[in-house]
Amino acid sequence: MAESSETLRLLEKADQGDLGILAELFARHRVRLERMVELRFDRRLQGRIDVSDVLQESYLEAARSFPAYLRSQRSPFFLWLRCITSRKLVHLHRHHLRAQARSVRREVSLNQRHDLRATSEALAAQLLGHGTSPSEAAVRDERRLRLEAALDAMNPMDREVLVLRHFEHLSAAETAEVLGIGEPAAIKRHVRALKRLKEALKSP
Repeated sequence: MAESSETLRLLEKADQGDLGILAELFARHRVRLERMVELRFDRRLQGRIDVSDVLQESYLEAARSFPAYLRSQRSPFFLWLRCITSRKLVHLHRHHLRAQARSVRREVSLNQRHDLRATSEALAAQLLGHGTSPSEAAVRDERRLRLEAALDAMNPMDREVLVLRHFEHLSAAETAEVLGIGEPAAIKRHVRALKRLKEALKSP
């Protein structure tokens, strides 16, 4: 999981005392972080927070933790940023869903495991895109329901491998580190998930 030459150059500058370089490093990875958050964002929070709020909170946390990261650099910089952003998204989900439950006086499940797996709904929308005519929309909606059902039936770890490889564009090694599994296992799960997804998409 080698860093890019530019990331290494910027990290070296930061290690020499230029901690302000974090803003440039963060900007280089912002699009990938946005993608990760969008796929996992709880739609119940629309109107309360948005993706930019999550990234702003993540940047502030990264700024606090950056000196410690420079001392250790135990993981690639992007995966470190991604981990911070994941934790921040979990925190914001919990905080705002509790507030929402109080404000509308209804029960909102907060005991679910907030592991930020991408939803089948979000994946199906990404895979199918948007039709323009009413007939295209009707066909897309029918396919979307079938695709969501296929994704729901998939092993959660296999589905997450698919997301990490194809939507977040992580390498096999990065995917393995994020999931805490070996790289061969990540590759095997990726191949299996692709096969099942292709079978689901064969239906007209």
